[in-house]
Amino acid sequence: MTRDDPQPATIPAMVAASAVRFGDRPAMVGEDGEVLTYPQLVQAMRAAARGFMALGVEPGDRAAIWAPNSLAWIVAALGLQAVGGVLVPVSTRLKGAEAGDILRRSGASVLLTVKDFLGLDYLGMIAGEDLPELRHRLLLTGRGNGAFAGDVLRHGEAVPEAALQTRLDALTGDHLLDLIFTSGTTGRPKGVMTTHAQNLATYAIYSRGLTLTPQDRYLIVNPFFHTLGYKAGWLSALMRGALILPHAVFDADAVLARIEGERASVMPGPPTLYHALLASPRLPSTDLSSLRVAITGAAMVPVELIERMRRDLSIDVVMTAYGLSETCGVVSMCRPDDDDETISLSSGAPIEGVEVKIADADGAELPRGETGEIMVRGFNVMKGYFEDPEATRAVLGPDGWLATGDIGAIDPHGNVRITDRKKDMFIVGGFNVYPAEVENALQFHPAIAQAAVVGVPDARMGEVGKAFVVLRRGAALAEAELVAWCRERMANYKVPRAVEFRSALPTNAAGKVEKFVLRREG
Repeated sequence: MTRDDPQPATIPAMVAASAVRFGDRPAMVGEDGEVLTYPQLVQAMRAAARGFMALGVEPGDRAAIWAPNSLAWIVAALGLQAVGGVLVPVSTRLKGAEAGDILRRSGASVLLTVKDFLGLDYLGMIAGEDLPELRHRLLLTGRGNGAFAGDVLRHGEAVPEAALQTRLDALTGDHLLDLIFTSGTTGRPKGVMTTHAQNLATYAIYSRGLTLTPQDRYLIVNPFFHTLGYKAGWLSALMRGALILPHAVFDADAVLARIEGERASVMPGPPTLYHALLASPRLPSTDLSSLRVAITGAAMVPVELIERMRRDLSIDVVMTAYGLSETCGVVSMCRPDDDDETISLSSGAPIEGVEVKIADADGAELPRGETGEIMVRGFNVMKGYFEDPEATRAVLGPDGWLATGDIGAIDPHGNVRITDRKKDMFIVGGFNVYPAEVENALQFHPAIAQAAVVGVPDARMGEVGKAFVVLRRGAALAEAELVAWCRERMANYKVPRAVEFRSALPTNAAGKVEKFVLRREG
């Protein structure tokens, strides 16, 4: 994949340029039917930006959005980025302590959230968290031009347009765009720092490779807190003039109905999303003739699934891609004309300007076809982890090569093949789960002496977690009791689906748990 035409230097400049290029075309349509044209989106972005200025947000300040997909989410993000603020997306699946940790470590001064999403009260969930830098806790609500936090917008009316323009004029491509928090093998969340320019360059390539056009209607079910919904989703759509269709909650029947009703043509998602659509009893009676492009990944994609996506979902172009938060979300992607075997077994070729090599345990490059750690270098590699130089040095060398921790190879055609995942990481329905994070949480249970978590195959989710647990002497604990305890303390996708109690865990000579043994036995 190659670079697109030169892009504006910043996200707000790109949005303004899109409004000029695409005129009065609708930019997005909400689930309730609310429409924002490209010119209206620019107006809403500027109003939101003045609101953030009224709150005292300065360039480099962090603000978090903890909410489901909506027009208001996008407007708020763009308004924040227009004043030089740094976006911190927070997963709607996190519990209070998990979200509190991200808010605290990012130093977010503003939180925009919602009330009663799927029965959850987010503000109530963090009521007991120590968040000394969080000055404003606001609800992301309202209707009309993507309105949010009415009080913020009213205060913003007192901020002169000239003051906002001065802020916009001072914004450059080198300013930080966001902090995407991703867990590492230590289980400690780390904020990945990337800039406006890096993301614009990456998604100019990505959106063109996806063949997005102004005629497309882009249904985004993937959550905006994830790069697939945010950057590969609405950001890419805005760059190409496509219509954005945000969707807050995945329900197969509801998504099929929306594809038909809105004539959606593009839809990204993990394999589990397509499996669910194919299993829906509504499928045979739904008109999906508008669909033309799907991009997936996050797990191996069976050839049979690709064939069914083409045959039963009427999708012409199926693509896979590979990336991580540390690379703005993209390293490689398939081409629209790749055959099904290439799409199934690889993640395509590196995008232009990005180098990929395979290294052995000592960091030496391996010949093509051999398996080792995937290393990446290019314009899309992060600036580092926020306030964590030690973790940054552990993965990013002075020569610019990023150690991904993923294991793979480069095939004879130059495509990247992922053969294993980051150390012990596994993927549940498209969401990364890092066993160390779950294991750390399990250690707080008073009955548990030791725990190890591995991913095991699951027909619906691809993989799910299984916990191997050693109890403290004299303690008693039932599987259902431990699973319920986990559900109260961690996001649902992290909760082990099965628990096996053992008297001891297998270890090597150094005392480290041999997880490959547990995977084999699990």
